[in-house]
Amino acid sequence: MGNGQIERIDGSEKYFNCTETQRLVFEAGIKLGTIYHQFTGTPLSKDSVADLEKAIEGAISVQPYVEEIQVKIDWSQRSEKDVPKVVTYTSLTGNMIDATVTLTDGKQRVVARMRLVDELNYPLMYIESVEDV
Repeated sequence: MGNGQIERIDGSEKYFNCTETQRLVFEAGIKLGTIYHQFTGTPLSKDSVADLEKAIEGAISVQPYVEEIQVKIDWSQRSEKDVPKVVTYTSLTGNMIDATVTLTDGKQRVVARMRLVDELNYPLMYIESVEDV
């Protein structure tokens, strides 16, 4: 998903004392932070996983510089203790999210990801790659 368009806030460049690549990395952090902080805690059932994935992708795809966004929610990462016995839903946690966002300014492309890193037991946000296009 993603709109594939390079959208910017016209006139904002003068506020960024950094390179265009650094700006894309900054923007990638905003996108991943938005996913984590906006959507964790969202009520979720096994049947609603695909709908929530699409909703997150849709929300992120309209933001500046987004070329592509992919979100996968791993239902198996939920904790059984988090699912009350009287209901069939849980709340989305960071450990369940695997998101990859690709941003471009037409000259550079940045791929950033958030996923559970087993060795750290933590949903880490990081930069996978930075390249010229």
